[in-house]
Amino acid sequence: MKKQVVSLLLLAAAVMPMQAIEKEDVKPVKNVIVMIPDGTSLATVSIARWLQWYQDPSKPKLNIDPYLCGTVRTHSSNAPIGDSAPTTSCYMTGQPSRTGYVSTYPEQDADNDIYPTDPARAFQPLTTVLEAGKQLQGKAAGLVFTCEFPHATPADCSAHSYNRGKYEWIAPQMAHNDLDVVIGGGAGLLSEADEAYLKANGYHVYRNDLNGMRADKGDKMWALYGNREMDYDIDRDPAQQPSIEEMTRKAIEKLSKDPDGFFLMVEGSKVDWAAHGNDPVGMATDFLAFDRACGAALEFARQNGETAVVVLPDHGNSGISLGRRSCSGYDKLTKDQLFHQFSLYKLTAEGFAKKVNSVPNSEVQEVFRTYAGFELTDEELNALNNCKDYKNSPIPMEQRKQSDNSSMYSGNLTGLMAQIITSRTCFGFTTGGHTGEEVFLAAYHPQGTLPIGMNTNIELNEYLCNLFGLTHDNLEELTAANFVPHTQVFEGYDCQIVPSAEEKGSPSLVVKNKKNKKKQLTIAPFSNIVKAGKKGEEEIRLQSVVVYVDKNNTFYVPKQLADFLK
Repeated sequence: MKKQVVSLLLLAAAVMPMQAIEKEDVKPVKNVIVMIPDGTSLATVSIARWLQWYQDPSKPKLNIDPYLCGTVRTHSSNAPIGDSAPTTSCYMTGQPSRTGYVSTYPEQDADNDIYPTDPARAFQPLTTVLEAGKQLQGKAAGLVFTCEFPHATPADCSAHSYNRGKYEWIAPQMAHNDLDVVIGGGAGLLSEADEAYLKANGYHVYRNDLNGMRADKGDKMWALYGNREMDYDIDRDPAQQPSIEEMTRKAIEKLSKDPDGFFLMVEGSKVDWAAHGNDPVGMATDFLAFDRACGAALEFARQNGETAVVVLPDHGNSGISLGRRSCSGYDKLTKDQLFHQFSLYKLTAEGFAKKVNSVPNSEVQEVFRTYAGFELTDEELNALNNCKDYKNSPIPMEQRKQSDNSSMYSGNLTGLMAQIITSRTCFGFTTGGHTGEEVFLAAYHPQGTLPIGMNTNIELNEYLCNLFGLTHDNLEELTAANFVPHTQVFEGYDCQIVPSAEEKGSPSLVVKNKKNKKKQLTIAPFSNIVKAGKKGEEEIRLQSVVVYVDKNNTFYVPKQLADFLK
């Protein structure tokens, strides 16, 4: 009888739900590493894991697997499905926002808002965990990614805009936010002015200079590759572009020198891009590259003893599935039947598109034999030759036409390549856009205080704050201090918004003390530098950036700026 009671107690303990850690019980750490595989659905993780195991039987598990601890419900402020801008900015700020918004308070959307919003705060920049760590605790800060640097996820950590596409607003904010280490794509997007600012402030700046990055021993560095985004991991030339694992290790090496600790965000950016293109090769191989970066971060955290690592996607994408209705008997196929052909692919769809455009038409079949392990069918060759952006087609452009078989895509070349390589698998897609299912959550904490179970993206922001001994309220306090409408800060002063001399440039704000004409501020947007005096002879350096919003013709500035006019 006693054994039966013990068994029942053990059974009860086994089925009782684990309780998420209370915020007051989260043990603060010195360093926080947030790792985001953009647009990664759970099925993407499963397919990547199977591929790794199939290619290397000694690796049945991913680096993140021992640390999986729950799921995250991510969403926008007014919709269950979000894009990268509002979903990651919610992780960073604790405030859900709207599609396209980068760490910016959303406009109210009446009954559609999932949580109540304050219409008076629409378009206000929102302080991020990264910014709070720098300003309140002197933490070093870094970003690693494979997209271009002003893209949504890295921008969410260190910039503010209601339009994620406004790189001319976002890029200078990221340069002037004094991030210690930035490594990723976008060498062609760093302006000469922003590079000059960085160099004047002690940064080493490298554009497409892998050896330079590797040899750099300084504490502050920007290293950018590719005119815009970096190549997919499987497509990249390792002599020209580093892996995301190497970039992560380099960032940690530099940031960990700071005695106050650091915040690092690492994004596996192009899992999402491949998902948009329904390219399973890009999805799986870029996720595996990201998982190797996770391995590097987790290795450091375990050895360091003062570092927490949180791994979580921002949203799902593509509705990918391991199994497709049109693939007859897919549920009874062996691992060889499901993964052998897939394991032979040596390029992404984008890689195949570039490759066939780089060789004569007569060599196309050799490309597919070498890099895919099969030859194109006559139907596929016909679709390729009729593709509008295939450069080496024997068919003149004006004579190309849509394939007679409507199932064979013949528009965009990369899309055609994705369809061809997917047709040899049993993977399926429901969309080329984002999806709203929950995403995985993995975490490591040296003292084991983990965010387990299902957490919302708001709750994850609170957890990230708690890791630094902060709360979301601290972010709100900084927002209230640093991002105040200029009409409030400079009430009673003479404010003039001066249009830019450049056609598409942003205006500047000139503020004068009516009683003392020597007291004047000239405020340029998207910078942390303010000029004081009639001729701008004095330079004021802010701990945050000034943000201009054209929607309401408002500059968001720190409260303290008014003191310089007194």
